[in-house]
Amino acid sequence: MKKWISCLSSITLLFCLSLTVSAAENIIRLATTTSTYNSGLLDELLPVFEQKYGAKIHVLSVGTGKALRMGRDGDVDLLMTHAPAAERTFIEQGHGIEAKSVMYNDFVVVGPSNDPAGIEGGSDAVSALRAIAESQSVFISRGDDSGTHKKELALWKSAGVAAGFDGYKEIGQGMGKVLQVSDELQGYTLTDRGTWLAYQHRLQLKMMVAGDERLFNPYQVILVNPASYEGLNTEGARALAQWLVSAEGQTLINNFRINGEVLFHGSAQQVVTNQ
Repeated sequence: MKKWISCLSSITLLFCLSLTVSAAENIIRLATTTSTYNSGLLDELLPVFEQKYGAKIHVLSVGTGKALRMGRDGDVDLLMTHAPAAERTFIEQGHGIEAKSVMYNDFVVVGPSNDPAGIEGGSDAVSALRAIAESQSVFISRGDDSGTHKKELALWKSAGVAAGFDGYKEIGQGMGKVLQVSDELQGYTLTDRGTWLAYQHRLQLKMMVAGDERLFNPYQVILVNPASYEGLNTEGARALAQWLVSAEGQTLINNFRINGEVLFHGSAQQVVTNQ
């Protein structure tokens, strides 16, 4: 009997060790934008996947530009980004495969309550930025080659304004920090709606401009091409990508709210266009 119990204990220990090793091996490295992290969305989504699939996801929260560079270097398995033109180039150059549209929200312009540029309530983002520059108001830019920064630069170009006027300040930080600095300096900034909703209760800033179709903000996931790099967890990354666009993943995205407000809208059936 003692021998049988000892044997059973050994088998149980080996089984537990096997599960531990298996879980440790199923590590998925996800490079994603600061907006998905700062908004709290990933804290809602990823534990569900990890528990269901016995995986561990290492999140690297960076700007889209840096995320794409990490993908080009083979340092991550999966990307979740929001800069369609840059993503298209990444795929065309052979660095990424199997892009899937996951969700969308929009960008908004926020600013101080005294609104020195007089843009509150507008729906034309280009005219708003032009007014900010002409009034020499403070504008805080991420300045980090993120998807938000890329969108901001495109809007300045459409406005016919060179970024760098007297009130323009680049700080090279993520969206949450940019909102905090904008609040401290009583300046304007461009932010994704998800991060704004997550941070607005801490700030004195107000929503100024929203609703411009040019502020559409789509997110997609892209697998790093396993043909180019060794050591990628492509199967784990593919499982995560497929789960995000599944009915379960899309429902969790659509149901994620802060103070009753929807931050992101699932878009698994939609096609991301080049912007």
